[in-house]
Amino acid sequence: MKDIHPRLQRRSSMIAVAVLAAVSLPALAAPPDRLEELRRQLAEQSARLDQLRDQLSEQEATIASLRDALDEEVLDQQRGGTATGTDQFVAAAEPQIKAQSVDDITSPPKPVGEAPKPQTRAPEVAQIFAEPTVLTQSGKFVLEPSVQTSYWASDRVSLIGYSVIPAILIGLVDVRRVKTTNAVGALTARYGFGNRFEFEVRAPYVYTSVDTVSREILTGSAFDNVFNAEGHGLGDVDATMRFQLNRGDYSKPFWIGWLRYRWHTGTDPFEVVTDCVTRCIGNTTGTGLPLELPTGSGFNAAQAGVTWLYASDPAVFFGGFSYLHNFPRDNLTRTLLVGEEEPLGEIAPGDIFGFNVGMGLALNEKASFSIGYDQSLIDKTQQNGVDVPGAVRTTLGTLSLGVSYRYNPTSTLNLSLGVGVTRDTPDVAFTIRTPLTF
Repeated sequence: MKDIHPRLQRRSSMIAVAVLAAVSLPALAAPPDRLEELRRQLAEQSARLDQLRDQLSEQEATIASLRDALDEEVLDQQRGGTATGTDQFVAAAEPQIKAQSVDDITSPPKPVGEAPKPQTRAPEVAQIFAEPTVLTQSGKFVLEPSVQTSYWASDRVSLIGYSVIPAILIGLVDVRRVKTTNAVGALTARYGFGNRFEFEVRAPYVYTSVDTVSREILTGSAFDNVFNAEGHGLGDVDATMRFQLNRGDYSKPFWIGWLRYRWHTGTDPFEVVTDCVTRCIGNTTGTGLPLELPTGSGFNAAQAGVTWLYASDPAVFFGGFSYLHNFPRDNLTRTLLVGEEEPLGEIAPGDIFGFNVGMGLALNEKASFSIGYDQSLIDKTQQNGVDVPGAVRTTLGTLSLGVSYRYNPTSTLNLSLGVGVTRDTPDVAFTIRTPLTF
């Protein structure tokens, strides 16, 4: 299009020369009235050329405005994923403009272009980015297998008797060392709805083993005895709903509310047989240890919480609060080794209040590192409306370290190590998770 103006100028000059030649040659021998007529025609042609130059200037201004508007439209279309280049549009329009300019030289003046029609609605602009979300994207399905192993050991000393003076005890001393090993394999499925809601179901398979080393009380044994119990099977299945409370914006925290419900689908503590022949002697306090370990908690529970995440490149800070309520069960009994059923009445486990805080750091586009702390406060367990003898409030604290690596666009490997910082928390827990997105 850049050569339209020079071409028209050359053509205009040639036409002017031809007109002058046509007018000048006959003028040498023309009468005065004929000479005046030729001068009038020359003036008209000059005026016509001036008019064509004005039209050409208007067309150039129109083309410039169309080019600017087209650039904006092409940019919007490219944001939406479909676009035709500006050069293609100009190349298609250029022959029409040239033809129109040439025709204007030999035809009467005509209106230049057509006035644009008024818009009745604003043009739609394609969204450049999807709404930011920290949950599973809409329509995406995530399958996450995981394996967790944990170990902790505790020592318990029971003094049965009375002291005459400090450091002198009349009675019995029961010392127990309990070593517990757990392995939990779980399969978790998540599905995203509308970028701000996801639903999750988790089914665990539990293997647990406990070794209790002690000396029998009320006996004269000088050797330690080892009591071992194991249990394996389906654990407690749970389902979780999460909703992103605020619209995605990386300049402020993301807030996520969630609700989880857990069913006691695993073997509960009231279904296993308790050994009250080997461990229960005479009228000693306590009811012994189970011959088989439970794989579930034995109680349905509902848990609600709020999680926040704040991105500050290259780090992401996170934290949250939660509250878990265990629903009590009534008319419970415990099965003894001799086949008797010991009535327990109503059991209400203590509720749990928890909070956590941490930070994730991106090492590169594929790897990241995280550190966090999680603490849970467990209330006392009650039996028939009163606290169980010996029940105390318990605090569980875990320091977590994690590494994540995305080895392809749809798969990630997550490793985490939890270290217990309180006596009632597992000493160490190691977890492997591999989320797979479909």
